[in-house]
Amino acid sequence: MPPVFAHGRLRLYLLKLLDEAPRHGYEVIRLLEERFQGLYAPSAGTVYPRLSKLEAEGLVTYATEGGRKVYSITEAGRAELADRSGELADLELEIRDSVTELAAEIRSDVRGAAGDLRREMRAAASASATQVGEDDSWQAAKEELRKARQEWKEQARRAKDESRRAREEAQAARRQAKEAQDRAREEVQRIAGQLQEQFAKSGGVLGSLAGAWLGGTHGSGADRPSDQPSGWAGDLSATGDPARDLDRLLDRFRDEVRDAARDHGVTAARVAEARDHLAAAAARLGATFGSRP
Repeated sequence: MPPVFAHGRLRLYLLKLLDEAPRHGYEVIRLLEERFQGLYAPSAGTVYPRLSKLEAEGLVTYATEGGRKVYSITEAGRAELADRSGELADLELEIRDSVTELAAEIRSDVRGAAGDLRREMRAAASASATQVGEDDSWQAAKEELRKARQEWKEQARRAKDESRRAREEAQAARRQAKEAQDRAREEVQRIAGQLQEQFAKSGGVLGSLAGAWLGGTHGSGADRPSDQPSGWAGDLSATGDPARDLDRLLDRFRDEVRDAARDHGVTAARVAEARDHLAAAAARLGATFGSRP
């Protein structure tokens, strides 16, 4: 197997092929051979056990059609592809480089074989200079050399085409990864804005907390630091990981509610009012995360 598929990367590329369309095992093998322009063809013993492992992990599923298993990617498999989109883009580039290296090796082998053939032709021509049928032997040798040169040119052309296609696919994968990160960042900002709006409409402990962050007061106007951000949690920059960004927002919310309660005191009435506000916020957030983006 080429080094480009070391360390579990064949597993990632199998997910990519199944994300393009449902396929049976033989079709996956044929596509891999095409992507390497015939320079590499995996065996059934390489591909089928990995498809079975992906199925056991819940990343792919299959249906039986005409006595054959047709594999399809699951939502869990797509999630892994999205998480590893950057690695997939690098893999596409490495496949291109691998094809180029294999083509170079073939060219070197063809050149060596052509050189050996020319030497053999000269020796044969010299040895058979006085024999009948010399012309036929020479023509046959020349035809073999012509075929070898034509094969080398075809392999070089196919490798060049594959290299160009792999480069274009890698660039497209990088663009998709960046777009996914931008969408995740926008979603986190949207949720934060909804939290700000909800807290701004609330009274009691939550209302005083939201007011302190959104330009109101926390006790009195003099208590608010001059360098306080104008938007709640505005000092928390996006990390590129939406789940982590949401955890940071929730941690900030919890800490500031506790600080407000400590500063202003906790009574049974305030706890009851806080429960109502928290229930409203939880319902709104539940609706936000339950809706499709």
